[in-house]
Amino acid sequence: MTTMFDRAAPAPSALESALRLSLAPHGFRPGRLDGAWWPRSRDLLLELPSLAAELDARWGRVTRITVNPAQWPVIPRRVPVTGHTVHAGWYTTEQDEHMIMVCSYAPRRLELLVVSPRTDSAGAVRLMAEAADPANTRTASELLAADAVGGGTR
Repeated sequence: MTTMFDRAAPAPSALESALRLSLAPHGFRPGRLDGAWWPRSRDLLLELPSLAAELDARWGRVTRITVNPAQWPVIPRRVPVTGHTVHAGWYTTEQDEHMIMVCSYAPRRLELLVVSPRTDSAGAVRLMAEAADPANTRTASELLAADAVGGGTR
């Protein structure tokens, strides 16, 4: 797979449907993940504005995201979000390929499992609940591997 880095990203069109996001209860941080995000595509310019807008309202303005390019065909350097711009970056070996890291001005950081857009509803709901469970000790890739083998059993 070839990853392209877009230097001049056009403004995305707004998503019409609800954001698919599951977060651990506020204040919890014992698990490895803070929740999960189930985007509808692998297009960060299209998907990220709604995620950032929701997180802006919940815990402060999103300033930066990082992803692993194994899962994203195009990684824009900047993503326009209502009222500001989110800077995007990438890591190949330092970051789980099935995770997105979101940083805010607070300073806070969220690590979210990215559920594949191709995942069926039942599987996505199961993965999102497990990723948001404060008792979860698995990484994003470990959760996906366990789900593929045993349907999400611990």
